[in-house]
Amino acid sequence: MSTNDHQNTHAIGRWMSYLAWIIFLGLLTLAFKKYLDHQNNPNQDIAIQYNSDQIPEVTLAQNRQGHYLANGNINDEAVIFLLDTGATLISIPEHIAQRLHLRKGFPSQSRTANGTITVYDTRLNSVSIGAIKLYNIRASINPHMQDDEILLGMSFMKHLELVQRDRQLILRHPI
Repeated sequence: MSTNDHQNTHAIGRWMSYLAWIIFLGLLTLAFKKYLDHQNNPNQDIAIQYNSDQIPEVTLAQNRQGHYLANGNINDEAVIFLLDTGATLISIPEHIAQRLHLRKGFPSQSRTANGTITVYDTRLNSVSIGAIKLYNIRASINPHMQDDEILLGMSFMKHLELVQRDRQLILRHPI
């Protein structure tokens, strides 16, 4: 084997080693992102459950900050909810409302922790979390929200029984 062949083989080996490290670090990054996503939203895969009386219920775990986030659906489109009993309506960031093709209704004023803002009324054909699905729910489109979570307010939760115990929240749909 000539010196030139030996140098080429050595260079190829070095690049293969670099490539292996890049792939390893990429996979490690993906795994860490999935871990952090699960820490933020431990309710990504909600099982369909019915209690002994065949009443649909959902059990949610708190995230590390003590909040309840959950994957769900609006008009059969996947979304992420942040449960907010202090919110009168479901509050949808405008960029998500556009993705869901929601129609902006009449403007109204809403008081938030950051002051009074203008939001737009809308109606949702359906809202669901796990086995719980409600229809014709009032909501608002909020052009001031930048987050990717939708505040799941009392326009949805007032129809449910809520039981909080041991860092879990049980939502039941009374029939």
